[in-house]
Amino acid sequence: MTVGKAAIAGVGESDELGVVPHKTALQLHAEASRNALAEAGLTKDDVDALFTAGLTTSELGEYLGIAPRYTDGTHVGGASFVIHLGHAAAAIAAGLCSVALISHGQSGRSRVGAPMLPLYGVNQQQFEAPFGLPTPTGAYAMACARHMHQYGTTHAQLAEIAVATRAWAALNPKALMRDRITIEDVLNSRWIAWPLHLLDCCLVTDAGGAIVVTSVERARDMSAKPVTVLGHGEHHSHSMISQMPDLTTGPGVVSGARAFEMAGVRPEAIDVAEVYDSFTFTVLMSLEDLGFCAKGEGGAFVSGQRTAPGGSFPLNTQGGGLSYTHPGMFGVFTIVEAVRQLRGDYARAGQSERQVRDARLALVHGTGGVLSATGTAVLGV
Repeated sequence: MTVGKAAIAGVGESDELGVVPHKTALQLHAEASRNALAEAGLTKDDVDALFTAGLTTSELGEYLGIAPRYTDGTHVGGASFVIHLGHAAAAIAAGLCSVALISHGQSGRSRVGAPMLPLYGVNQQQFEAPFGLPTPTGAYAMACARHMHQYGTTHAQLAEIAVATRAWAALNPKALMRDRITIEDVLNSRWIAWPLHLLDCCLVTDAGGAIVVTSVERARDMSAKPVTVLGHGEHHSHSMISQMPDLTTGPGVVSGARAFEMAGVRPEAIDVAEVYDSFTFTVLMSLEDLGFCAKGEGGAFVSGQRTAPGGSFPLNTQGGGLSYTHPGMFGVFTIVEAVRQLRGDYARAGQSERQVRDARLALVHGTGGVLSATGTAVLGV
């Protein structure tokens, strides 16, 4: 078992986030990796395991000057990096590596040095694209519409998530969108794919993020306060939205249950949650799947700005993909923020409004594809 044997020793973002037309995706990788390693008091020469998605680990290793003895290029979209965290913890516990670097860099907005990835997967090209389903927004809209029909979820309840997330972003100098918004602002923003308005949808940015993982014993002697990986889980259930077993229930039901079981805690023990927010609906469904509320009760759960600063359920405290940054795959940034909250970084920096008080346990949850794959981890100090 990997429980309590691996810890996060450093996290980092690229030097610039948002609109960065003068840097390639690999440069964003390199900046984030350098910053995460520096925080841990390490250099690239200490790294013997490399994890990434979107390009091969050999391409990344060549650019960074790292030749790892353990490598993992698992790629299931935005969930990949949370899944990498679990894989890194397992590899360290098994003695297969000693210092793992999980790196992501993506020029999602400026497209500098970005590969020409197909919009549709192989199956979607044959079975869905010819019939006009816009991907990914149309797929999420379809699932959201079903949830609204089945459980009575409202546009205003979805808007609660966007408003609360923007309130957190207003406290984050690195967030792209910092002007506060209201529920009416969300409901009055233009339609993208019914029932999703513009402000129900994530940003498209340029950004990099990285994580350094090592053994708990080694992390104790490093520069930053270590954050232990207590439990992790992963699952994928489909590729095409037309093949999703249940449009209102995602693979987080499996990955979340596994992570909580491994960590030996229940959802109500979590102090702060960082949940992938490609769309407001992604968050609402994930909260249900993870057991924070019953199926169909997500709308009520997030109402009254419960997830905003000062609310009883701190969620996406850096501003999320909706308002902070979203270069195309966001999962790595859920981990970066959870680590900073658990270490009390914002309190030490005098940013008390951003700091979740007495946070000891954090939940990170990534979603990839069209609600296709999830990675979940429970972190603690």
